[in-house]
Amino acid sequence: LRGVLQGILFRGMIIEWDAANRPLRIIGTISDISERKATDERLRHMAQHDALTNLPNRALFSDRLQQELATAKRNSERFALIFLDLDKFKPINDNFGHNMGDRLLQTVARRLEDSIRASDTAGRIGGDEFIILLPKLNVAEDALNLAEKIRINLRRPYVIDGHELNISCSLGVAIYPENGGDEVTLTKSADQALYQAKEEGRNKTVRA
Repeated sequence: LRGVLQGILFRGMIIEWDAANRPLRIIGTISDISERKATDERLRHMAQHDALTNLPNRALFSDRLQQELATAKRNSERFALIFLDLDKFKPINDNFGHNMGDRLLQTVARRLEDSIRASDTAGRIGGDEFIILLPKLNVAEDALNLAEKIRINLRRPYVIDGHELNISCSLGVAIYPENGGDEVTLTKSADQALYQAKEEGRNKTVRA
C-alpha cells in the first residue's frame, strides 16, 4: 500500500489475514512530505520564471506559445504575439545604477500585468525586452488596441526613491496565422515589426 494525502506519504503492507481473507494487521510508515513538496514547487517556479520580475521566462513562454499554436490550429482561431522593448533604458542604469534599473523593470512588469487580460501571458525574455501572448483574438485591432494601452501605461512617470524616471516603449505586433504559422516565423515577424517601430522614432506600435 502506498499513497499521498495532503502532504502526508504513507506506505504499508498487510502482514496478517483472517480465515475469510480479510486483512487483520498492517505495518507501515507515515511521513510528512509537505516541506519537500513546497521545495519542489519553489524549484519548479524558479525554473519557469524570471528571477527579477517573476514573469514567465523564455522557456515557459515558449511552452505556452506552442500550446496556443496547437489550439489555434485545431480550432481555426487567431492570436497575437507582441514584442516590447523599453526605449532609452540604458541611461537609467548609467545615471542611477543597476539597482534603480532593476526596480524600474519590476515596476514595468507590474504595469504590464495590470494592462493585459487574465487569459494573456506577459513574459520577460532578457534585459529590457518583454513579450506578450494574446490568445483567442477576435480581430487584429484588439491586439493593436491592447498594445497601445500598454504603451500609454508604461509611458507614465515612475517615481522610485524620490527620483522621477521617464521612459517609453516600442512594440511590434504579429498575428497568427497571417504573419506566421509556427513559432519561428511568428516571432520573427513580431521582432521585425518591433525593429520598424524603433527605426520610426520609438514610442510607437507597429503591426507586421
